[in-house]
Amino acid sequence: MANPLYDKLFAPHENSATAFITDPIDNTVVSYADFITHAAQVANSLSALGLNAGDRLAAQIGKSQAALALYAGCVQAGIVFLPLNTAYTASEVEYFVDDSGAKVLVCDPDNEESLTPLCNKLNVTLVTQSKDGLQGSLPNATQSAAKQFDTASRTENDLAAFLYTSGTTGRSKGAMLTQNNLLSNAQTLVQYWEFSSSDKLLHALPVFHTHGLFVATNVVLLAGASMIFEAGFNIDRIMKRLPSASCMMGVPTFYTRLLADERLNKELVSNMRLFISGSAPLLAETHTQFENTTGHRILERYGMTETNMNTSNPYNGERRAGTVGFPLDGVELKITDPSTGEELPQGDIGIIEVRGPNVFKGYWNMPEKTREELRDNGFFITGDLGIIDEDGYVSIVGRNKDLIISGGYNIYPKEIEQLLDEQAGVSESAVIGVPHHDFGETVVGILVGEGSSLDAEAIQEKVESSLARFKHPRKLIVVDELPRNTMGKVQKNVLREQYKDLFTTS
Repeated sequence: MANPLYDKLFAPHENSATAFITDPIDNTVVSYADFITHAAQVANSLSALGLNAGDRLAAQIGKSQAALALYAGCVQAGIVFLPLNTAYTASEVEYFVDDSGAKVLVCDPDNEESLTPLCNKLNVTLVTQSKDGLQGSLPNATQSAAKQFDTASRTENDLAAFLYTSGTTGRSKGAMLTQNNLLSNAQTLVQYWEFSSSDKLLHALPVFHTHGLFVATNVVLLAGASMIFEAGFNIDRIMKRLPSASCMMGVPTFYTRLLADERLNKELVSNMRLFISGSAPLLAETHTQFENTTGHRILERYGMTETNMNTSNPYNGERRAGTVGFPLDGVELKITDPSTGEELPQGDIGIIEVRGPNVFKGYWNMPEKTREELRDNGFFITGDLGIIDEDGYVSIVGRNKDLIISGGYNIYPKEIEQLLDEQAGVSESAVIGVPHHDFGETVVGILVGEGSSLDAEAIQEKVESSLARFKHPRKLIVVDELPRNTMGKVQKNVLREQYKDLFTTS
């Protein structure tokens, strides 16, 4: 029976002895055939729990090859897979499980006690799987399960996964991703980034997110490549692994940490062909430093929970710092006026809207929110502010919610941040709008310093001589680090909350 995602990602490898994954726990190499067999055993175990095609399964577990086998088993059984951040608290997990209607929750044995009450409350079956994937009630059942599973019949429009948005502006939304959303995007990326069976991906990303699961893993599976599966970004282990890899996908923090290590040089990465960055903006300075140190120019791309990947700098061609490249094949992208929805002329800043087979089906149980953000014509209103330059390169200048309106003027934080980042002693910055008793909002710059060389007064003078007065930060604040989520994105909502009372009284 047809199951497009399984048929393309997993079925071709059923009898392949080719190495698929080097496990992060004990460095054992798992072949494709053994992995597919493991996934079939997982599918049988889930079926024994009463799960059927279309049911939802939530998983809050550590990164291991068994975690990937759980994803594969869900695909084979037609179960909608919901990966959850391992940092979520029990109350947060309760919301996701309740909202999604998940019938089964898979958790680490260490969390079983705290999660049992909510599972009893919601009538959800709780099973366990340890960080290494070897211990717990699910691995125990899987070990003795049948090694063959009749793949569930699915269509390209059937749901394959739920991913919940971060919920920084309200209740988290469950993005419904179909089989074709995931498959079409992986097919495009394999071609665009020229992946082949000879590639070996250094995988240090979490697998509860689009980047690590639906981009990195699906691309490797579709290309028949292999990967070195690291539990996280440990600089010593990454340095040891780099010489045997050909590609790495990472967030900007990966690259700044690599650059801070004196062991990074051209010889260490001589076997690499591609470094990819995403999930957060990469500073132009990082681009330049990395190229000077390694000879490699990082390829930056742009994606979202709701769409997987939308754009990419070219594999062959200029990888332009400060941009996310061009729309991928099959993806339409336009810049629109936030208030009218009308398409804007090239060079104007506005909201990025995208349409294509990668765009999600809608938000689970949120028809009104779906109508607000997904137009009838198929264009998704991303909420990201962007601009297309004269050569067609797309740049992200911020989130619409990060737009600062001070005294009636629109202020785009990215413009100010770029100037601040160029100043001596500044390693990075974040510009936010905070309430102001006179202007409604005003600009505040948060600076992370490099040692003791940061001179805030001199920086303020530079800003005032470079930008229009209404864009000037009313205050510059120096901090040790910026708050970030697990994918390295700066949490401006946290900063806005922290500094909201700076100017609310006259």
